Amino acid sequence: MDFERARQAFEEYLDGYDRKDEKINLKIVHTYCVVDCAKEIAERMGLSEEDRELAAVIGLLHDIGRFEQLKRFDSFMPDTMDHAAYGAEILFGEEKMIRRFLEDDGFDQLIRTAIGMHSSFALGDISDERTLLHARLIRDADKLDNCRVKLEESLEILLGVSRQEAEKHKISPKVWESCMNKTSVLSSDRVTPVDYWVSYVAQYYDVNFPETFCIMEEKNYIAKIVGRLHYTDPDTVSKMKILTEEMHQFMDGRIKEKLHRAQI
Repeated sequence: MDFERARQAFEEYLDGYDRKDEKINLKIVHTYCVVDCAKEIAERMGLSEEDRELAAVIGLLHDIGRFEQLKRFDSFMPDTMDHAAYGAEILFGEEKMIRRFLEDDGFDQLIRTAIGMHSSFALGDISDERTLLHARLIRDADKLDNCRVKLEESLEILLGVSRQEAEKHKISPKVWESCMNKTSVLSSDRVTPVDYWVSYVAQYYDVNFPETFCIMEEKNYIAKIVGRLHYTDPDTVSKMKILTEEMHQFMDGRIKEKLHRAQI
C-alpha cells in the first residue's frame, strides 16, 4: 500500500477546489490531522504496519465528499448532502476514482464501508472483523481531530452565529435527554446554537477505543471544549458542569477497563 501515491492523488483532486476558501481549507487541514490521529490510535493499539497504512489511507479519503458539498452548498449541514455516502459513491461508483489513489483493489469493500459509514449516527451490522475495526477506527480518528477543530476554528464557522448569540441559549430537552442517556445527539433534535455545541461533546460517548480516550484525556479536550463558551443561562451553566463531570467519569471508566484487561 503506497500512502505517498494516495497523498499525491489527493492533492491533485484538491486542485479542483478553492484552497483559499476558509471552509475548504478547514477540511484540508482536518483531513491530514485525521490521518495523523488514525495512525496514532492504530500505533497505540499495536496494530500491524499494514493496518496502520490502511488506517492512514482511509483517513486521507474519509471526507472526500465534503469538498463537493462545500462547493455546491457552502455548508457542512447534513441536510444539504450526505457527504460520507457521496464520498463512497464517487470513489467506488462507475468511475472507480479509488484507482487514482490505490492500485490494489483488495481492500475496496473495507474502505468503502469505513468511509460510507464514518459519519452515520451509529454503525450498522458489519460481520467482517477487520472491516469493523477500520470502520470504528476512522470514526474515532475523525472525532479525535474534531476536538482540535472545536478549539481552533471560529465559532461563527462552527455554529453559524456569534459567540454572544450562542452563549445565551438553553439546552433543548431532547438534547439533554441524550446526554443523560450517554448517547450521541440526533441532528434533528438540535434546535439552539448551544444544542450544537452540546452535541459536539456528547458525540464522544460514541468513541470506540480506550486508546482514543487516553489521548483525549491527556489533552484535556472535554473541559477545554465546554469552557470555550461562557454560558449566560443559569440552567445551561449547571447542565454543562454535569455533562463535563459525567463525560470524564465515562472516559475514565473505559480507560480503566483497558488497564484491567491488560493486567489479566
